[in-house]
Order: sequence, then structure tokens, then C-alpha cells
Amino acid sequence: MVRIVRTADGVRVDPIGKLAGRGAYLHDKRECWMRGMKGALAHALKTEFTAEDRAVLEEFMNALPAESNGSSHVNG
Repeated sequence: MVRIVRTADGVRVDPIGKLAGRGAYLHDKRECWMRGMKGALAHALKTEFTAEDRAVLEEFMNALPAESNGSSHVNG
């Protein structure tokens, strides 16, 4: 699971889980991130994504594996 956190500076990926702020988790699979980016992730973080937030999240998402071995879940 990868933690995403809403900070005063915007939404960030928190791979070590230590950043302060409201957090949510997604599996480390691209399809989970694609589903989360449709609204569930912003809702879990109680925010609306800015263009910069989307760019940060999409850059991380694009580096993730596309296949999930049959498991695709969004946890927010």
C-alpha cells in the first residue's frame, strides 16, 4: 500500500508513511490509482485536486505496474 497525504503544500505521495497530514492508501497497482483518481482519493483526502496535485499523482501512477495479478482495490 502507498500512502498519499494532503499537506499544506498540496497532495503528495508518502512512500515511508511519515508525512504529517490527512492520508489515504492505494495499492501499488496502476488500475487502483486510475480508479482512485476518478474521485475516491480526493474524497478520502477531503480535498479537490489542483492541476499540480494531479500531475504529481499521475507521474507516480505512470511508474506503477499495469498488471495486478487479479487484485484491484481502492482504500481511502
